[in-house]
Amino acid sequence: MRKIRNIATAGALTTLMVGATAAFGPSASAAPNVTPQGVCGSSYKTVNSAAVGSLGTLYLTYNASNGKNCVVTIRSNPGAALDMSASVYIPDTDAWSDDTGKFTSYAGPVYAYGKGHCVSWSGHIDNVYVSVDNSNCASLKEHRVLEVR
Repeated sequence: MRKIRNIATAGALTTLMVGATAAFGPSASAAPNVTPQGVCGSSYKTVNSAAVGSLGTLYLTYNASNGKNCVVTIRSNPGAALDMSASVYIPDTDAWSDDTGKFTSYAGPVYAYGKGHCVSWSGHIDNVYVSVDNSNCASLKEHRVLEVR
């Protein structure tokens, strides 16, 4: 009788622990912390950013050792795949790169050589679009546009 009670107690404790882990454990929708440096590379430093409404942030990064810019669009709350994009354009040299598709947490990275040049960059998440023209150059004033389509 004592042996049966110990087995029943052990079974009840196991059930209780499994239930507590399911109730209080990490959320299944929690995503890893995505950063611009984690996507573009650790030698890229954030030099500018723009909110994509409340859905996320568009980042412009720069690597001083190779003169390249990197752009990435990162969602605030990763989840089901949404239409997203990230693009970078160097008007003086006509260099550009883009990444468009359905993504769960970020679009990009996209790279273009931009040392000593103005940079235009853009991105979107779902129906919210942001673009920044004539960025990070002394000669022209930056122009930002946020649009919901």
